[in-house]
Amino acid sequence: MLPIPAEELNGSGTLGPYWTFYRAVVAEQLSRWLPGTPSVVLDLSGGRGHWSSQAARAGHRVIEVLDFRRAAEGPSRLHDADLVRHVRADDLSFLPDESVDAVVAEERAMSIELMAESAMSDVARVLKPGGRALVCVDSLVLGMAILAEQEQWQHLRQTGEVMLVPWPDGSITRCFSSGQLRELLAGAGLEVEWMRPRTVLSPSTVDHVLGSDTRTMSYLVRTELEAHPDDDDTVGIHLVASARKS
Repeated sequence: MLPIPAEELNGSGTLGPYWTFYRAVVAEQLSRWLPGTPSVVLDLSGGRGHWSSQAARAGHRVIEVLDFRRAAEGPSRLHDADLVRHVRADDLSFLPDESVDAVVAEERAMSIELMAESAMSDVARVLKPGGRALVCVDSLVLGMAILAEQEQWQHLRQTGEVMLVPWPDGSITRCFSSGQLRELLAGAGLEVEWMRPRTVLSPSTVDHVLGSDTRTMSYLVRTELEAHPDDDDTVGIHLVASARKS
């Protein structure tokens, strides 16, 4: 178990070097994942603008949902607002069937959305045949770390079931094993292309390496993305998967 407070594990704490590294990993992974030709990209990542902006700068038409079954946490920091269509909605009923080429659900969107099965079915509905979804969720590692911190020992053995974990602020996160995430995607009719922990390098390792030379950031990111811990949910606080609609 990682000896780090829950707020740090979720990215809202003060582990500056690690979260700078984490965001760099996400950005590079998204860059490699986005379609190679101009496409319609739907962003369900909560209205923060990070990934919408990146997709727009790569030449894609982006629809950013500002409130996908939850309130956006703070204003969007999107700098390319003229390249992105912002929509405030509780679901995807405003989109017709098979209308987008790619869906990005970063920022733990499907863990905060407790009715993830319904949400993923909606994602599959709006994807065109051959379209892809990139989904990031909280892992069981994160869930167990939070429960241990709260001394909820009686729940730590219930990892075969859906794990709903309360946060000190009253919110609930749904944590997934790799098998549960695969079932979520397959249940929506999507074929999993790959699945892995978002990061396998520990915060202490990242802090140590960057502390000695900040120029090693690109090396760390490359090392992370060239690792192949497919389906390994015993490490990493988040899981990320890419899935395709037949």
